[in-house]
Amino acid sequence: MEKKTPLNDLMDTTMDKIRDMVDSNTIIGEPIQTPDGVTVIPVSRVSFGFGAGGGDYGKTDTAHFGGGAGAGVKVDPVAFLVVKDGLTRVMPVAIPAAATVDRVLDLVPEVLDRVQNFVDKKREEKDIY
Repeated sequence: MEKKTPLNDLMDTTMDKIRDMVDSNTIIGEPIQTPDGVTVIPVSRVSFGFGAGGGDYGKTDTAHFGGGAGAGVKVDPVAFLVVKDGLTRVMPVAIPAAATVDRVLDLVPEVLDRVQNFVDKKREEKDIY
């Protein structure tokens, strides 16, 4: 059997709080009925991190324990399931602007290479004539 320590209690409490925040309904949300009979079900991506640490300062009683824990939860909507007349469709959520900016930044070197190649080609054509 595992020895129970104040650090174990701290970690258990933090994980319990995370479980309260994130359950299966966080990923696949509660269905939403619209007045015209369409059912919309939100779908999300959930990420979380957790860390804890502590020390007992040479004594194992709780009076000599110092510790801390932290956690973070991130929920990103990714799509909606839309159910109408027995037909289910997946409606993805638009790509966030940050992802678009990242993609543009990734393309900058390629665009610069193409411009350089175009300029070099024009110079060669000019040198030929």
